[in-house]
Amino acid sequence: MKRFYLLVATMLMVVSANACTNLIVGKKASTDGSVICSYNADSYGAYMTLYHYPAAKHQKGDKRKVYEWDTNKYLGEIDEALETYNVVGNINEWQVTIGETTYGGREEMVDSTGIIDYGSLIYITLQRSKSAREAIQIMTSLVEQYGYCSEGETFTICDPNEAWILEMQGCGPDRTVSKERTVWVAVRIPDDAICAHANQSRIGQFNMKDKQNVLYSKNVIKYARTKGWFSGKDEDFSWKKTYAAPDFSGRRICDARAWSFFNHHKKGMERYLPWAMGLDKNAEDMPLWVVPDQKVSVEDVMNDMRDHYEGTPMEIDSADVGGGIWQMPYRPTPLYYKVDGKKYFNERPISTQQTAFSFVSQMRSWLPREVGGCFWFGNDDANMIAYVPIYCSMTRRPECFNAPGADDVTFSDKSAFWVCNWVSNMVYPRYSSMFPDLKQVRDSLQHAYLTQQEAIEAKAKGMSSVEMQQFLNDYSIQQAQQMLARWKQLATFLIVRHNDMARRPVDANGQFKKGKYGLGATVERPGYPQPFARRIVKETGDRYASPE
Repeated sequence: MKRFYLLVATMLMVVSANACTNLIVGKKASTDGSVICSYNADSYGAYMTLYHYPAAKHQKGDKRKVYEWDTNKYLGEIDEALETYNVVGNINEWQVTIGETTYGGREEMVDSTGIIDYGSLIYITLQRSKSAREAIQIMTSLVEQYGYCSEGETFTICDPNEAWILEMQGCGPDRTVSKERTVWVAVRIPDDAICAHANQSRIGQFNMKDKQNVLYSKNVIKYARTKGWFSGKDEDFSWKKTYAAPDFSGRRICDARAWSFFNHHKKGMERYLPWAMGLDKNAEDMPLWVVPDQKVSVEDVMNDMRDHYEGTPMEIDSADVGGGIWQMPYRPTPLYYKVDGKKYFNERPISTQQTAFSFVSQMRSWLPREVGGCFWFGNDDANMIAYVPIYCSMTRRPECFNAPGADDVTFSDKSAFWVCNWVSNMVYPRYSSMFPDLKQVRDSLQHAYLTQQEAIEAKAKGMSSVEMQQFLNDYSIQQAQQMLARWKQLATFLIVRHNDMARRPVDANGQFKKGKYGLGATVERPGYPQPFARRIVKETGDRYASPE
């Protein structure tokens, strides 16, 4: 996402340290043989629904209007495909899933004459592809034909058997410089490996002879030579060093998130900590993928999407003044700020308050495709939501993920986006006090959804395709609406329990305790957390010292 981004410029390079995070797990690296990928769509001010594009037949000569995903600006029209497939969220009926992160790259490579942007490209491709490889072919053909008007982008492209990342940039608006309109490279992630990208180009050198696992445009090196950006041997060519060289921001603000994912699942990642910290210019670069020490589950990935660098040198210090009284592991934006002329930055973890939606996509080759693709979805910061199971064959959306009348400036208590944001924005400033209550509800719902998944899918497999589709539609809608109802209860519970910076006691069942005569039990007054109390004393000395 690039609705909000920070540009860190050098004379030749513009690298956007903005938003999203994608995590990828190969089928032999997962606990159940699923291909798994995830996406936090991070964008300040964005209101997003669960997208749906129904399957359709079209006539030859039909056109499709293209509107820029970020702005809704009309870009132009393209030829429509004769047949398009059902898409719900970022997964289609064939279990193809596509995510993205914007890395920016060289500013002059943006093709202002192109009529397909990165977001439209995702959803057009999902409507046309049956596999990840086909998706890559469609994406690269579309932008070559119609032009690509976005900045440099890394796409996650997965199906039940393969996981790929594709990096793409335009060739500028001047066709006298380059007849080709785009330059790109795609690399398959090994089945036993995990990968991640987070707003920094990740593909370095690649094996041009490995036609099975590496795909690229014919001008991938020629274009760089023409522009004078590369003059070495072909085998020494590095995509990211040439088109999007990582600076401090690209490493500390972006690659550090990929490092944190690896660090959860692979010992010895301290080796690449100097790279992730961004302070050592000569640090060893981080690999594109690693083989995890243990296999990774869908639930693991959900938890990885909630990461704040806990237990690492980049952990956000919840005890410093930035965390407030109640030790919030979030910081306000922009990422950079100045004090007395000196520039400072905030850490940028995977979990962030700006997330508009988050998903973890689970793709399974051994199941009927109607049930094989489970798209775990939520509106808001992954740390603050329970992922709801949405099956790839769904043809109806839960109302809560497409509430009528709700938008970016219109609140609705029927909208999961607004109800979840209502809750999380109560919790953020009083994090250590209120988050345990949210976490209990979040984990309870998540555990229930994961626990009943096997039984639901076993029941669905015994049905005809039509019956299965209807059953899964009903099931996912029911779970989504249940989540919304539970989150509304949580919202009012938090108001009552934490009113006036005190805390009403509850029993083991989460019910408010009553006193001897039927009124609410005496409230608890927890006061300052000890780290903050010590900070006050340190900063104020004896000003508030109570006389003996």
